[in-house]
Amino acid sequence: MFGTASPVGPEVTDATFVEAQKLAQVRLTPSERAQAAKNWRQSIAALYERRVGPRKVALRTDLAPYSQCSALLPGHYPLPSPGRFTRSKTDPGQLPGVDAEIAFAPVWKLSRWIESRQLSSERLTQIYLDRLVRFDPKLRCAITVTADLAHAQAKRADAEIAAGKYRGALHGVPWGGKDLLDTAGIRTTYGAEPFRDRIPNEDAAVVKRLHEAGAVLVAKLSLGALALNDIWFGGQTMNPWLPEEGASGSSAGPAAATAAGLVGFSIGSETEGSIVSPSMRCGVNGLRPTFGRVPRTNSMTLAWSLDKLGPLARSVEDTMLVLHAISGADPGDLASVTQPLDFDAQHSVRGLRVGFFPHWMNDAGATDVDRQALKRLEQLGMEPVEVAIPDWPYDCLNVILLAEAAAAFEELTLSRQIDQLKMQTPDAWPNTFRQSRFISAVDLVQADRFRRAVAQEMQRVLSEVDLLLVPSLRDEMLTIGNFTGLPSLTLRAGFVEVSEARSDWEPDPSLPLPRFNPPRRVPHGVTLIGRLFHEGTVARVGMALERSFDVWQQNPPGF
Repeated sequence: MFGTASPVGPEVTDATFVEAQKLAQVRLTPSERAQAAKNWRQSIAALYERRVGPRKVALRTDLAPYSQCSALLPGHYPLPSPGRFTRSKTDPGQLPGVDAEIAFAPVWKLSRWIESRQLSSERLTQIYLDRLVRFDPKLRCAITVTADLAHAQAKRADAEIAAGKYRGALHGVPWGGKDLLDTAGIRTTYGAEPFRDRIPNEDAAVVKRLHEAGAVLVAKLSLGALALNDIWFGGQTMNPWLPEEGASGSSAGPAAATAAGLVGFSIGSETEGSIVSPSMRCGVNGLRPTFGRVPRTNSMTLAWSLDKLGPLARSVEDTMLVLHAISGADPGDLASVTQPLDFDAQHSVRGLRVGFFPHWMNDAGATDVDRQALKRLEQLGMEPVEVAIPDWPYDCLNVILLAEAAAAFEELTLSRQIDQLKMQTPDAWPNTFRQSRFISAVDLVQADRFRRAVAQEMQRVLSEVDLLLVPSLRDEMLTIGNFTGLPSLTLRAGFVEVSEARSDWEPDPSLPLPRFNPPRRVPHGVTLIGRLFHEGTVARVGMALERSFDVWQQNPPGF
């Protein structure tokens, strides 16, 4: 029965609860505190035996929680119809005579040139390997260049294509993976000092699928340590458009390398903004798939109910070509599912209803680029529709993220290996993991219940419209979209001017950010949020906007 175990653990007094209730923001009367303190060692302390007691149980790093997260709610709107994936038939034109122009070409062009044997995979791979050697010292975006593997894969791709064994749109196309995707026999470091020499024995499911698609791995790309922001053990990854500022994170390397033409495409991950934010900063297209569409087997876990893997590329269609190759359930990821991926690049967007939040489009967080994108919808035959959600404290959902992340790296924290990380500021993981030990279990359950209420609100909104257009870095939607598992596409929509370098990190008065006079021109994107598993609709609208904006071909100067 409760409260009848033998006493264990350190002494607890009324004074302990006086201080502890400040952390949980609850109030107990003096008599309630005295009662709680009297039998704490018999009732609650024993519940920590799994971690501190004589029968301690170590948890394998690949062990997922028993409770599973699903993005689908009862009464969900219809899912896409199965079995249709039609890429565009646009003529890629003649192969450029300049290597740099080839390097910056989107995947849909590269794949056509490779398929027609105008361009060999070996030549394209060497172009990207040369550019990695030349430009990585400036950007610090590659942790490990996989030249030997790349040469072997490119040679095999060319031989297969010559023999008529064409595997599809990614065959022979070089790519880079965020260095939280395991690669057999090649180090996978999570960007963090304690793991810098870690060499896994097996490929991540996504890596296996890209190998099967014939893609060529040229580099393991940087991420902020343990998937936070843009600083890793090798330094800060920089933005090719503005090399005085960080690339944003945590998919910093994938965004920077793709923007600078160092890879054909890349794979990043997002828990809460890690594809959207660096895609915005570096001016690339980032697709965050529906939670569960892409398996995370043998990739680093930050939060079991939130982590998502997705492509970053130089055109919207590219992201769908990659998503097509990596989608589907895998036994190693209990949250992964096989749902239809319906995409027809030729299908019209006319008549689609696109929701927007009027006050978000008119406050300081939006720009003229965002507002122009909203006007462009009508010009393309779509219908903008005003939508609204309750004024709730959506940030409270982060109780879940912090608790899961602290659990994922509990051993690293308790062993003090977390102290090896370069960033030890108040807003970095070491402090956050330690603070998260004091999150109340009751509040974690209540946050999970709140999560369902938020998901129900988004289901209501998306039953009224086909998708949403939002300012990309709107905090509420970054949180809502990730916690409800909704897919998003961030695409370049124009340019803005900045007079100061931007940063993911809390300002440090002793280290002011660089200022620019005159201001610098940098890319700016907008984000489309779709219904669950309706990435195809989001991509079709993204392609229509991309053609209308006509800014995707511009590349960062100096690369």
